Amino acid sequence: MSKSPKKYSIERREARWGFLFTVPCLLFFALFSFYPIINAFFTSLTNKEVFSRTSEFVGLKNYIYLFTKENGGFSLANSMRATLTFTIGTFIPMVVISLIVAVFLMQLRKTRYRGIFQIGYYLPAVLSSVVAAAIWMILFDPRGLINQFSNFLMSTTGQDYGWLINSRMLQASTMIVYFWKYIGYFVILFITGLASIPPTLYEAATVDGSNRWTTFWKITLPLLKPTVLLVSVMAMLQCLKTFSTQYMFQQGGTARQPIDVITMNIYFTGIRHGKLGRASAMSIILFVIMLVLTLLQFKVSNSDDVEY
Repeated sequence: MSKSPKKYSIERREARWGFLFTVPCLLFFALFSFYPIINAFFTSLTNKEVFSRTSEFVGLKNYIYLFTKENGGFSLANSMRATLTFTIGTFIPMVVISLIVAVFLMQLRKTRYRGIFQIGYYLPAVLSSVVAAAIWMILFDPRGLINQFSNFLMSTTGQDYGWLINSRMLQASTMIVYFWKYIGYFVILFITGLASIPPTLYEAATVDGSNRWTTFWKITLPLLKPTVLLVSVMAMLQCLKTFSTQYMFQQGGTARQPIDVITMNIYFTGIRHGKLGRASAMSIILFVIMLVLTLLQFKVSNSDDVEY
């Protein structure tokens, strides 16, 4: 059945207004996201430097340099290892534990203690990354609370466990800071997803004799699939573009190499050393990595809408 001319005209008018409302967002995206990406790509094909007025087209020379030169231990390969280590060590526990915490808090939704838990887990999310890193640097100090607690657990006295010195402990320290800061935000997303699941499904499962464990695997997790995908993508991207925590730790006197993630290498290459072309090449490489991993997550998850 064809639409009447009057109804078709109303739909076109509504669509026109809808497009006009999206124009500011499109302009914002074009100015602050799309243009910087395009500009970084063209800059990566030149030898542009901060204190040089001229630049020459060098093609893929910057990319070849990044993949072949060691640069005194601060190579792209080292940065990719540091970024991968940080992402895997933070991303997976953050998604799993935030889901567990969200499920636990949903069980407390009818108790008076829920508000206390909500304030407790979300409070770190309102802090800036710089403030969070500064707080934990004090805690990780040899005379700080974490080192004292480590001595208590290991039944030692006055031993420095090297939270800010040892390479592995330093990597673990940055992961702990990031986990502490962002887990509350992802718990909120999971709680929102859990609250959207109809209670009647749980009631039907209880009538059928299903226990909590079976209900979680057969009902909760499948229906939570879109939220799990959203949290996974956001957490992964957040970890890949980490910078402030590692930068603050390095400014505090810690070794740079174990926590020299790609973003920090970009900063030192482009700002400290003035090699804008080379830094832009690293930015494009990071962008491609994030894009590919995001597309793979969507592909693997096969995120179709769940009907219930």
